[in-house]
Amino acid sequence: MDYRKLGRTGLKVSPLCMGTMQFGWSLNETDSQRVLSATFDVGINFFDTADIYSRWVDGNPGGISETYIGNWMKQAKIPRDQIVLATKVRGTMGKGPNDQGLSRVHIVNAVDASLRRLQTDYIDLYQAHWTDDDTPIEETLRAFDDLVRQGKVRYMGASNYAAWELMQALWTSDKYNLVRYDSLQPHYNLIHRDEFERELHAVCLTYGLAVIPYSPLAGGFLTGKYRRNETLPDSKRAEGRKRDMTEKNLALIDEMEVMALRYKATISQIALAWLLADPVITSPIIGATSIEQLKENLGALKVRLAEDEIAFLSRMTAWKNEDEEE
Repeated sequence: MDYRKLGRTGLKVSPLCMGTMQFGWSLNETDSQRVLSATFDVGINFFDTADIYSRWVDGNPGGISETYIGNWMKQAKIPRDQIVLATKVRGTMGKGPNDQGLSRVHIVNAVDASLRRLQTDYIDLYQAHWTDDDTPIEETLRAFDDLVRQGKVRYMGASNYAAWELMQALWTSDKYNLVRYDSLQPHYNLIHRDEFERELHAVCLTYGLAVIPYSPLAGGFLTGKYRRNETLPDSKRAEGRKRDMTEKNLALIDEMEVMALRYKATISQIALAWLLADPVITSPIIGATSIEQLKENLGALKVRLAEDEIAFLSRMTAWKNEDEEE
């Protein structure tokens, strides 16, 4: 496994990160632990979750994914110092007015709750899940700084931040000598590029932030499972892919299939390899629901796309118009 530095820090993480949003949603605890063990056994040391996973499921109070991970570490006797554990704070975790957000009170309460569920003394990477307009960024960062000083958290990261919000946070950390964000978790893949590439890419490159993109396979579209002239499966996930079923994107899948055949690979491996070819990308977050999916995702690490192939895929999915490129 070719481990990479988490941004400018000295922390080493695997080039793929196991996301766990599916735990307690599409996977029960037994199957979740099976996937976790298989992931750890192949050398992936980076695991990402959030306290709100998966509150959107009927009867799920949130914290289920963290609970599954905590039980797995304890039952499988996983050496805590051999994994990099990332979780997030921001979303609603109760009915009270302070049970959400990035205020000091919610952060302090939320981190202790996450530590209990994860059955650990510290979190390696604690991430602001998205911004909070009701809380000054200085308050948020001072609370995070205290957590690092207390040893409850090792590193801080952000997710779903706009470029100006990320810069505001970095400037505030610099001005007040507070802990800074060392990673960004953006929505980024081959068919969803402009959100990250327009400004965030340059910020992360300039300031040495690790980039941990989520949805690298576009919710399954970049696996090739949705094709032209084929009826979509009857599921909410498939319903959400209708917006991706454009002629441009379907043509992309056709070309990726040809490329995959040359490499004796799969379409999803080509999609991940395209991301991994960019030096700014640290560790795409995969969301395997089976050991077979995990093995397929791992195969992307063996695919080394040629420069002209990377350029070809980038041209096919270009979002800039001619005026912006000049």
